[in-house]
Order: sequence, then C-alpha cells, then structure tokens
Amino acid sequence: MKKIVQIARLELCLLFYSPIAWLLIMVLFVHMSHALIPGIAQIRHLQEFIPGFSFLTERLFTSSSSSGNISQGVFFSILGKLYLYTPLITMGIISRENSSGSIKLLFSSPVKLSHIVYGKFAAMLVFNLVIAGLMGLFFIAGSLSVDHFDYPYVLVAILASFLLLSAYSAIGIFMSSLTTYQVVAAICTFAVLAFMNYVGNFGQGLDFVRDLTHSLSMPSRAERMVGGLLSSRDVIYYIAVSGIFLGFTIAKLELGRVSRSFVYQTGRYTAVLVVGLAVAYLSSRQRVIVYYDATATKANTIVKATQEILRKMGDEPVEMTAYINGLHYTYENAAPVNRIFSIAQWEPYLRFKPNINLHWVYYYDSFDPQLYAVNPGKSLKTMFAEKAKSSDIDTAGFLSPAQIRKQIDLRGENDRVVIQLKYKGKTTFLRTFDGGNIWPKEEEVAAALKRLIVTPPKIVFSTDGYQRSVDKIGDRDYKQLFNTKLSRNSLINTGFDIDSVSLEHGQIPAGIATLVIADPKVAFSPAALAKLHQYIAEGGNLMIAGEPGKQVVLNPLLDSLGVKMLDGTLVQHSRDFSYGLVTPNLTAAAVKMAPLLKSAFMEKKTVSMPGTAALAELNSGAFDVQPLLMTNAKTSWIKKGAFVLDSAALVVEKNKGDQPGAFPAVLLLSRKVNHKQQRIIVSGDADFFSNKELGRTNMETVNGFFAVNLFSWFSNDEFPVDMVRPESKDTTLKLSKAGVKTLQISYYLMIPGTILLLGAILLIRRKRK
Repeated sequence: MKKIVQIARLELCLLFYSPIAWLLIMVLFVHMSHALIPGIAQIRHLQEFIPGFSFLTERLFTSSSSSGNISQGVFFSILGKLYLYTPLITMGIISRENSSGSIKLLFSSPVKLSHIVYGKFAAMLVFNLVIAGLMGLFFIAGSLSVDHFDYPYVLVAILASFLLLSAYSAIGIFMSSLTTYQVVAAICTFAVLAFMNYVGNFGQGLDFVRDLTHSLSMPSRAERMVGGLLSSRDVIYYIAVSGIFLGFTIAKLELGRVSRSFVYQTGRYTAVLVVGLAVAYLSSRQRVIVYYDATATKANTIVKATQEILRKMGDEPVEMTAYINGLHYTYENAAPVNRIFSIAQWEPYLRFKPNINLHWVYYYDSFDPQLYAVNPGKSLKTMFAEKAKSSDIDTAGFLSPAQIRKQIDLRGENDRVVIQLKYKGKTTFLRTFDGGNIWPKEEEVAAALKRLIVTPPKIVFSTDGYQRSVDKIGDRDYKQLFNTKLSRNSLINTGFDIDSVSLEHGQIPAGIATLVIADPKVAFSPAALAKLHQYIAEGGNLMIAGEPGKQVVLNPLLDSLGVKMLDGTLVQHSRDFSYGLVTPNLTAAAVKMAPLLKSAFMEKKTVSMPGTAALAELNSGAFDVQPLLMTNAKTSWIKKGAFVLDSAALVVEKNKGDQPGAFPAVLLLSRKVNHKQQRIIVSGDADFFSNKELGRTNMETVNGFFAVNLFSWFSNDEFPVDMVRPESKDTTLKLSKAGVKTLQISYYLMIPGTILLLGAILLIRRKRK
C-alpha cells in the first residue's frame, strides 16, 4: 500500500506541474458555469412574474431537457461531454514511461506491476476528486440560491460524475499502455470513449446486439444517477469497467516483461473480461439490486399505494405481454429499436416485484374500415409487406391475422399497441395513448395491477327512458369520462368496469359500485320503480342526475330518499355567460367525502352546470344528507315558470314565485344498511360530467375532477389508485438581482481567475526549481 501511495504522489506532482491539467479544470468550470448561471438568472427574472416554480433543484441541476426558457440541468448537460476531459490527462500516464525507456526500470524494480498500475489509477482518482470538489462549488451555489435545496439529489449527481470519470480514467490508462506516443494514446482514448458514449444507439433492432450495446453504453447509467436514482447495479458496473481495464493494463505490462504465447495472452485478457462481465451481470440481477432514491419527493419511486398492490401479489409472477401491430402508427413506439425504453418503463415496478415477466408479440392485423378503403383490393398481407418495405421493418417473427386471432381477441382495442397483464389466471388490458409518451403512466399501471387482485368496481347505467349514454360522443352523453379507451383519464382506464342495464327488461346486477340514472325523459313504469325501491332498500349505491323540467319524472323516486327536486330552474347573474349556466362551489362536505378536493375547495373552484334544478331535504329520514355543491346566495335564484335566456337579462320576480338564496345543486346521502354504508348522490343537473362540459375551455372549472372523486367514493376509494406524492418544497429562488450579479462575477471571473492564478504560480515555482 505504501508503494501505491508513493507512486500516486509522484503522478499527482507530474500531473499538476503540467499546464494541461489546470487548463482542463478551468475549461470544465467555465463550461458548467455557463450551464448553470443563466438558468438561475432566468428563473429569478421569471419569478417576479410567475410565482410558484417547483422542483428548482431538478430544473437547474439535473433536468434532462429544457423547460420553457430554462435550459438543461448543469449535471445532465455536462454528462455527455466528460469524456473530452480525460484523454489529455491520461495520455502520458504510461506511454511517457514507454517513450523514455523508464518502463524497463519499472520491469526490473522490486515493485509489483499491479502496484504501479494501482498507484497511477489512485492518482487519477484524486484528480477526479478535485473535479468533484470543483463541482461542489456549484452545489454550494445551489444551496445558497434555492430555498429547501434538495442536497442528496445533487450529491448523487456529483457521485455519478466521479464514477464516470474514474471509469474513463481506467480506459485512458490502458490505452496509454499500448503505445509510446502520447498523442496516439490520446487519440485512441478519445475514440474508445466516444464509441462507448454512442454505442448504445447501435443495433437496437436486434435482441442480442441491443442488449450488448446497451450494456456498453456508459453515460446512460450515469443519467439514471443524475436523475436521482442511485442503484448498486450502476455503481458496481462502473467499478467493474474500471477493474476490467486496469486488469488489461496489468496484463499488458506483465506480458511486455515476459514473452508468452498468443494463446496465453488471449486467455489472460479473456479471463479478466469474463470476471469483470460476470460481476457486472450478477449485480444487474433484479433481485440483488439495492436502490436509493435521492429526490426529496421520491420521484423515481412508485407511490406507496402501488407498492402495496405489488406486495399483496406475493410471489406469484405477473405476465406482461405487449401486442404490437405492424400496421398501426403506434408500432414505431414499440418497435424493437425502442425496446430499451419500453423495458425502462417497467423498472420501477420490477424494483418491488422482480418476477414481472416481460414479453413482446409482433403481428399485423386491422379492424379499421378506413385502411381497407384507402387500399382497395389489397389483402392485409400485401399492405403489411408494402409498409415493411417502406419502413425497413424486419418481418421475421410477425404473426398473421389468423395466428394472432387464435391467440387473443383484440377487437375493440383500435389496432394499437396494447398490453395484457396476467396473474393467477386473471387478465386485464393496459392501454397506450396518443401524445408524447404513449406508454401508460403509473396511475393506469397501478389500476390494471389492482384489478388483478380485487373485484373491479362496476358502474352500471340505466338505459330506460332515453337516458344519457356512455357509448356516444354527443355533447350531452358520457363517453369521455367513462368509456373512452384512448383517454388516460377515462374511468375504464383507471380501474372501473362500465356496463348498462334495462330496468324494464333486466335485473340490476348484484355487487356493483353504483347504478346511474342519468336524465330519464319519461316516468318509470311501476315494475322499474319497484326494482329501484328494492335495490335501494337492500343498500345498493345509486347516482341520480336530473334536469330542470324532469321533476315529475324523478321526484316519485326521490321521495323515498327524503329529498326532492324543487320546481323551477336555478339561474345565476353573469356578465359573460348565459344566466342558465350555474357555477356552484364545493362545500366542506365534499372535502370530507373526497380529501383530494381540499385544494379546489380552498381555492373556491366551481363546477359548471348548464341548467340545473335546486334540491332540498324533505325531512330528517334514514339518510344523512349533505350538500356537495352550493350556489352563491348573492348571484343565484330559482326561476319559476317559462323564461327566455337570449333576450333581456333575467331579474328576480318574487311575485311570480322566484326564490333568491343559496341552494344545493348536488346532495350526498348515506346510511348503514346490512353492515355496510349505502352511498347515494343526487344531482339537479345531468350535464356537469357530460362530454361537452368536460371539454369546456372558456372557464376554469373542476367538473372532471369532481366527477372522478364522486365515483371513487362509490368504489370505497379503491379506484382510481391514489397517486398523491409529497409536494416540491424547492419552489423559491432566494437570490435578489444583486445576488445573481454577485454569482455571475464569482463564477465567471473570480473562481476561474483563481484557478488560473494557482496554476500559474505552481508552474512558475516548478520552473524555477
């Protein structure tokens, strides 16, 4: 060990007596300064006009992409360029010995060659620590600039940079041992490091080649760490790579001292490579990986609710099979060349359940009439062959329409990429969506996984009396919220089953989450009404959504609940909108029902209701009745009789029976029946969760959020799965304008000038000696 330290000290002296080291340190610092300081200045300026920035630590230090006017995080921007700083430092570390002939003295000295290599590598580690210390100055700048700075997050990014530089150094030492010319060593090191930086992009369409090149791609692993996720796999990988190239260097020097056969030399290098790769491979097995999420909000970790779902699944495997249609435009996202990204989507879940088995099935098929219309007379096979040729798709392994239809029924999935999850014989679909990232997010994945271990809540819509439909896209229908497979927020993709029933001709299913009666136009028959009364008496959940003018249809049913729809229509004074558009506010009872509504309640958010009737409690019956939405007493009133909205402004006419005041637009009813809580919602408006109102853009409303929480309440909050995370605390930049100016002077002039001065003084003193 003593010899290693002595050699390291000697190498460090030679290193810092060279102007190259000081120049590279200064260039790196200036590079990082220009990556960080403008971002701080921009945020300070924008903060004056746009309060409430979040995740400032990420935005400034580790963001992988620009956000508005904010550039990439400083550590992410520097990550892909670190390989430029190593070759000029390592180029002479051994080639200098070769060219001067001193290598022969080392061969004949009592010092082990391994000690020589370790000593030189130790010197490089100290140099890399100096660079890490230099990066620490930006850590200090962040802690002084950002309120509630996320310290561990940035420390892990510095560690990632150190590990990457150390691996680069080991490669540089080996390349330096191969030649007597320092310039050649530098060029070769540049070439190898550039190759290992970009090799991850090669051969992505071939399974074996893809896995190999990805394993050789060094910055991609550091990117995960810069993102705040530290794993034993990535740390051991960089240690293994360093060990492999140091082993190569030792082997090269020893084989240079003693003549050996080609077979022996090849075997020596192969043994080093096999041992290193074996260590890297074993450490990458999912069951042995240890993770640490350095972010304050645990952004790289699935939420507790999802973790609990995976824990309840126990040791039984989950089969994940992605079905990828070569004739659909979503194929590009799931093509073999994007397999690494596809697998990465599942790593957060594999972390907690390693036996999620991933499979990919490629096929070609189509149920889209438009495809046949634009390709008249062509078979599916011909159409696929033409697309494969134009898009350079390898058709080997693609299943034909007949083959895939025997394997699975994908009708109704719009021909796009779809994932089937299978667990203990139960299956469910996990869909993809249009947008920047087609893959399902954690909310959809958690819902699909949970559906495999619980009975999914079923929302059943009554179809009698020309009620609203969950299968139509009309303005007043409900497909967008409930039954749109291409929408992430549709309840069918967040855990619910959707069904319908005719009260006249069918029976209300048992065990459903709720029955929905939405704007019936005609009175229920005695038979249908009897079924409803029996359903209510047995404790079934119910949602009743009416409309003004339909009181005579619904009040016979509401009477049994102890509430009623009052005669007339609720109207509201408005400068910009029709008086018929009422915007009631959330109540404290709404927050008690669904705590997620608290922020909307505190911010006095509204729900838009284009035509609603007021509700009232008739008597204190068996139900506990609470209003969820209340109108504003100062601006709203009940308008009796017929009126016209598009002529003169409406006024309160008490002589005609108008009633000013605050009225409930939605009521919650609950009671204990058969040892469970019965849950009923009554709304005076059936439009607030319609397709049209959910798409309203001329007013800020919480219609969709309110409606989703209503149906979550019906499911006993089983779905959607709670995705609440801790909020970001690093939301404020503490620096004033003068503080930013000071930071600019310090990091653009003073610190680089100090580095330059220290280097100059040391070099001058060395020259005098």
